[in-house]
Amino acid sequence: MRRPAIVIVTYQRQQLLRQVLDSILGLTTSPWRVVVVDNENSAETERIVREFGERADAAWGVTSSDPDSEGGVSRAVYDPMPENTGGSGGFSEGVRRAYELGAEWFWVMDDDVTVLPEGLDVLERWSREAEVVMGQRRDFDGGHFYWQHRFSTTLGIYNPFSRDRWHPGERFKLCNVLCFEGGFFSRSVVEKIGLPDARFFIYLDDALYGYLASKVTDVIYVPDYVLSRSREIPNQGIGSVRQLNSASDMTRYYITRNRGYLARYFQVYGDYRPVGFAVGTLLTFAKEFARILMVDRGSVVSGTKRLFAGWREQRRIQKDPSWEPMPPLA
Repeated sequence: MRRPAIVIVTYQRQQLLRQVLDSILGLTTSPWRVVVVDNENSAETERIVREFGERADAAWGVTSSDPDSEGGVSRAVYDPMPENTGGSGGFSEGVRRAYELGAEWFWVMDDDVTVLPEGLDVLERWSREAEVVMGQRRDFDGGHFYWQHRFSTTLGIYNPFSRDRWHPGERFKLCNVLCFEGGFFSRSVVEKIGLPDARFFIYLDDALYGYLASKVTDVIYVPDYVLSRSREIPNQGIGSVRQLNSASDMTRYYITRNRGYLARYFQVYGDYRPVGFAVGTLLTFAKEFARILMVDRGSVVSGTKRLFAGWREQRRIQKDPSWEPMPPLA
């Protein structure tokens, strides 16, 4: 596999960043580059990445005998942002930076995970069969982390009936979403669908990217584990494997607001169904009310205000005559 780049987005979580960088040093196959996008623009984060780069270069050697276009040969690339652009802006920038450096594959992740030693080897094997691969994740306690790998374009929500069981002989599951907590995709996919959409700020940007990728190639979910979550998030179990994770009122705003962007992309590809999408919005509100009451134990009043603020912005986005999708790079 040529030039695999790991893209990490971080914000004010230096200890977690150290953990994921330490785990990368334990990979049985070395990444070509590790691009760390720092939404905090912190001197401490820059020092952590620089020290990691020194250790990585000593262990694996530099990337090339010739400097790249930005004058560097280290495997570690520190990319500070002038302002906090959220996970969406961070992944858009990180993929852009790695792409312009010449990466052929992109393994994207947050700072609150650690990679498993053979994670990149696993993805390399699957990359011979598909251009977009999503491996399984361990939860912070070592158990399995459930992921909904199908998205209902009619409702604009994750399919609640997505199977998480693997049947004998089932090699992989076809997806129409992706997760930026471990998603792996090729340069040709980026060329065809463009960079991740930074306008989302947080939430649903990765689901959309997987949807767009599924329009040009197969997106597969494989049974092999490639990373572990390293941070416990308050949650409420639902059934035997599913859980409802905690969220903030800020996140609730983007949960409803970003549905406007989903609707616009669905319109581009002929998948927008106004009535079904409206039903999906009602289901989204119901889920968030349940989250407030069951998990967050927060204020229903403040949570409702942010949901409706996001919904109003959703409607504005759906009517914005100047909106355009992210352009392809090829």
